[in-house]
Amino acid sequence: MRSASGTWAVIMDFVADTVAQSSALSRDEAVQAMSAAEAVGRMLIAADHLQRHPITLVAGKVHCEITTVSGIAALTLEENLNPVPGAAGADDFMIYLPSPVPLQEQVKAAADGHARLSDAAPPAPETKAANSGPLIDREALRRAATQR
Repeated sequence: MRSASGTWAVIMDFVADTVAQSSALSRDEAVQAMSAAEAVGRMLIAADHLQRHPITLVAGKVHCEITTVSGIAALTLEENLNPVPGAAGADDFMIYLPSPVPLQEQVKAAADGHARLSDAAPPAPETKAANSGPLIDREALRRAATQR
């Protein structure tokens, strides 16, 4: 269980590490893009929008939909935070932010704040990622919950 800020930091690292697999792309640029979207990202997380509407990273062969899970459901899923393979040959990337009705203006403002962010619908995936899977580490969450 993480705060919205903590969750955003984990998502930011996940996106940056995935993009960094490409020698043509900059991890720093991914961090800058995610930083530009941080305020709206935390709002999306806190309002549980990322449970239904994913952030989508498209980089080369990678088409990664990032969602969150909260509450008791978070204890039953397995987290996968390893960089998604397939971005090594990418020469471009884009981060598509979901734009649910109550936050459309904030999402648009964030997307306008960095060239690598978009509030448009992401393109359809070409293929399923080989490393797709749940994004929750069930055992780590159980340990954290029992330590409280």
